Amino acid sequence: MNELFRLSGFGFTYPQQRRPALTGVDLTIRSGEFWVLCGPSGCGKSTLLRQLKTVLTPHGVTEGEVYFQGTPLRDVPLRQQAADIGFVLQSPEHQVVTDKVWHELAFGLESLGCDTPSIRRRVAEMASFFGIQDWFHKSVDELSGGQKQLLSLASVMVMQPKVLILDEPTSQLDPIAAADFLQTLGRINRELEAEQAETLGISAAEWELLRTMRQLSSGHVTVTVKKGEIKAIRTQEPPRAETTSAAVAAAL
Repeated sequence: MNELFRLSGFGFTYPQQRRPALTGVDLTIRSGEFWVLCGPSGCGKSTLLRQLKTVLTPHGVTEGEVYFQGTPLRDVPLRQQAADIGFVLQSPEHQVVTDKVWHELAFGLESLGCDTPSIRRRVAEMASFFGIQDWFHKSVDELSGGQKQLLSLASVMVMQPKVLILDEPTSQLDPIAAADFLQTLGRINRELEAEQAETLGISAAEWELLRTMRQLSSGHVTVTVKKGEIKAIRTQEPPRAETTSAAVAAAL
C-alpha cells in the first residue's frame, strides 16, 4: 500500500507553554488503512490531526517532520493539499462559507478552477449520494445541525480527496443525527472507497463512537494517545474477505 502520511519524531508545543502538546510521534499511514486515534480529552488528538493540513496547523514550535506522499507537508502546494486532504471541522458553522446548499457543494471545485461541466456532474453525484436533493436549493441558515454537518462532509467529498479527516464531527449532534452521520461514513468506507477517499479521519469524544466505527469499518488501526504521546498501536484485521482502499482515522 502507498504511504500517505508519515510522522517522524514529531513534537509540538503551543506558545508560552512549557509542556509539549505532542512528543516523539512516529506514525506511518498508508492507503487502505482505517485509523482510530483515541484518548481522553485534552491529550492532543485534535492537535495531532491538525498537523496533517498546513492551513489548520496551530501556531507553535514543532520538532521532527510530517510527510505527505514522501514530501514534507510544508513543501506540498496549498492547492494540492486542498484537493487531496479533506478535513471536516468539529463545528459546521466554522466550515460553511456560502449561503446556499448548492453553492457550498460547488465552492471547493470552483476554488480549484474546475470546469463548469465537471463541477455540475460532481455536485450532482454527491447530492444524490448524500441524499441532499430535497434541500439542494435551500439556504444554509435553514438547515439543522445534522444537515449542516452532512453538507460539510459532502462539500469535502466532492473534491475527491485522497485523505478525509474529521475532527469530532458528532460532538454537536443529537444522538439520532450522530447515528445517521456515522452510517454515512460507513457508506463512504464501503461504496466510495474505489474512487474517492483513500484515507478517512474522524475525531470524536465518546467511546460509543469508537465501537460504532469498528462495526462500520473494514479493519482498522487503533492508536492510543496520552498526554501528547503515542502509548499503543493495535491492528485489527477486516472481518470480511474483500479489501478496502478507504481508511478512517478516528480521534476519540
